[in-house]
Formats: sequence, C-alpha cells, structure tokens
Amino acid sequence: MKGLINKVAIITGAANGIGLAIAQRLYDEGVQLMLADWDQEQLLNALEHFDKSRVAAQKVDVSDAQQVAALVQACVERFGQLDILVNNAGIHIPGTVLECSVEDWQKISAVNIDGVVYCAKFALPELLKTRGCIVNTASVSGLGGDWGAAFYCATKGAVVNLTRAMALDHGLDGVRINAVCPSLVKTNMTNGWPDSVRDKFNERIPLGRAAEPQEIAAVVAFLASDDASFINGVNLPVDGGATASDGQPKIV
Repeated sequence: MKGLINKVAIITGAANGIGLAIAQRLYDEGVQLMLADWDQEQLLNALEHFDKSRVAAQKVDVSDAQQVAALVQACVERFGQLDILVNNAGIHIPGTVLECSVEDWQKISAVNIDGVVYCAKFALPELLKTRGCIVNTASVSGLGGDWGAAFYCATKGAVVNLTRAMALDHGLDGVRINAVCPSLVKTNMTNGWPDSVRDKFNERIPLGRAAEPQEIAAVVAFLASDDASFINGVNLPVDGGATASDGQPKIV
C-alpha cells in the first residue's frame, strides 16, 4: 500500500487479537511500531514477533491520561515522529442497563471512550506535524443496537460519532480520521463462545462466517495508507454484509 514505508504508528490493545493482527500487517508494510497494551506479559510475548529495531512496546492503561501522554512522548523519542494512531484498545461488558452496575459503566466508558479521547488528544499535536491519520476500532454495535449490550453499544456509538467530529475538525489540517466497524471476529474471546451463539451470528452474516483478525487489519492498513488519501470521517463496516440487512428475518 502506498505511503506506509518508514511511517511510525502507535497501536493500542496491540498484545493480541485484532490489535496484534494490525501490528503485523503494518509491520509487513514497512511501518515502525509502538505497541501498547495493559497486559505486560502478553505485550512482551507480542514483541517477540518483530524485529526490535523497528518495534517498541509500552504497558499503558488508556483510561489514564498521564500514561497516554507518556506513551506518545516515548514513541516520538524512540522514532522521531508519529504518523498513525490506531485506537484499538477496548473492552466488552454484557448486560442491560438494569443488569450492569455503575462500576461496569465507569470501567467500560473509561477504556472505550476516555481512552480514545486521550489517545487522540495527545497524539494530534504530533499528527498535525506529519499530516498523519487516526484509525479507530469502533464496531457495528456503534452503528445499531444489540440486545444485552447496552453499555458496549453506547461506548462504540460514541467512538463512531467522535470519528466524524474529529474528521471535520482536523481535515483542513491534513489529518484524516476514520474507523473500522467489525462484526464478529475470531479472537480468543469469541473462540470460547458456544457453537449455538456463533451459529446465530453466522446466520445473520451474509458471508456465513466470522472475520479473521487479519481481514480487519487489512482494512486498517488501507485506511492508514495514501491509497485512502481522500477518505475521511468514514465508519466502515467490516462485517461480511451484516449491516446490509434491514433486520428482518430470512424467509427463503
């Protein structure tokens, strides 16, 4: 993809799943990486996949603004610049508003909303210098509602509209801001779901299967590249066609 060689990217939630797949794809495209995650052990394991001359790692809780500021500073000190921010860190807490606790809301919003805001806030001064970009990991759950996932839907909906608002605010500065919106993806978390649950997802996805993390990573790499130079403010479903449906059941 155009314009990625020797660029510098921060990827949050990079220790496994979609984040690690994004890291691997950007690395293969020639990007230098600062990997961030709150799980130190998994982060160090992820680092072993890469040549450490091009990749660094830092333990970060994105819900802590000071830690996020230190992450951006460490990246610039190590690599001299920042071109790409991938806001991938996120958590899921299932349940309705009645079932979930106030503490559940505080926890999920701190990571899924505050974390995205903090990373953008501290990265943007550097991205303005390089005319870089941000790619957020939102969700189809931010484009429409799900049963039994009220807090998750609320936080991903916030990421979706924050993506649009930041794209408006910073487009004239040369900084593009977009998001990917996956549906079901094969990760350590979803691989443990009962077959009956995964079968229900497969019935709703026209391609009939979950995504591989690498399929999400490929879209992130595209949005970060110069091939997407006129794409800004887009929340792109990467969902096998799930959001193509109006929600009515299949009857044929």
